[in-house]
Amino acid sequence: MLDDRAKILLKALVERYIADGQPVGSRTLSRASGLELSAATIRNVMADLEELGLIVSPHTSAGRVPTARGYRLFVDTMLTARPFKLEGLAGDTRDQLQPDQPQRVIANAAQMLSSLSQFVGVVTAPRKVSVFRHVEFLRLGDKRILVILVAPDGDVQNRVIFTAHDYSQSQLIEASNQLNEHYSGLTIDEMRERLKREVDQLRGEIGTLMQAAVQAGSDALAEDTEKLVVSGERNLLTVQDFSNDLGSLRRLFDLFEQKTQLMRLLDGSNRAEGVNIYIGGESQVMPFEELSVVSAPYQIDGQVVGTLGVIGPTRMAYDRMIEIVDITSRLVSNALSQK
Repeated sequence: MLDDRAKILLKALVERYIADGQPVGSRTLSRASGLELSAATIRNVMADLEELGLIVSPHTSAGRVPTARGYRLFVDTMLTARPFKLEGLAGDTRDQLQPDQPQRVIANAAQMLSSLSQFVGVVTAPRKVSVFRHVEFLRLGDKRILVILVAPDGDVQNRVIFTAHDYSQSQLIEASNQLNEHYSGLTIDEMRERLKREVDQLRGEIGTLMQAAVQAGSDALAEDTEKLVVSGERNLLTVQDFSNDLGSLRRLFDLFEQKTQLMRLLDGSNRAEGVNIYIGGESQVMPFEELSVVSAPYQIDGQVVGTLGVIGPTRMAYDRMIEIVDITSRLVSNALSQK
């Protein structure tokens, strides 16, 4: 636990470093904190903070900079985010998220996040709630089966699956009848959960086929949409923290190109409420010491369907990023929920 004096100095150091990007020395910290302390006293407190792993001294300077742990303590206990009002957002910016086409709303939201933050905006596309009305299996031979899934709106998804056994057409008909009679109207996720509970009661080959149909539907759905929209990657070229480190820049652009790690991180944010902050390498999903992510889920008609956020250097104005992400999340939710 830190005493009040140490908290004030740490808060002042983090805010000063976020503002100008230079290591903070004891003289600067004395002025920034407003505390009437001697330089020697401030240096002693900074030494204690460094021993706790909250700040660190770069090799080229006598000043100190926050560590990821220091930023985390600052964000969790010292940051006061101002409520951000819809009226405070410029009209032309709000107009970007008009409820015309969902994919356009998502693309515009990523651009808006990037523009407002001057960092990278990311948005996961809304997950479709895939409800099936009818399923058919068609034997193609050589242990290959065509799965045909029909949605209530008439949308058809086809998927070829390979099986360990060669099923007869009568077995395929039996499996499709079971699915159509007992599972019609459920989403893919609901079908999967129910099959887990009931698989022991089904005949072995029938249960296997039904599970394969669910997986085929899930795979087809995953391929049907662009899952992640990224905007503003080039903004990182102008960030002081990265501009002189080509190795870091290369790794960052690889991250945005592959998108897999980002998707795992943002999928995790779907399960949390409100704004979430991942600082530096504290997330094992995306262990980049140089990056922080501020994210929030968005909803359609009260149901969480995706996540959006800002990615930038650990030296970011977290209070401002929280405002930007929070208001964008609400605007996207409002736009996509309008019929």
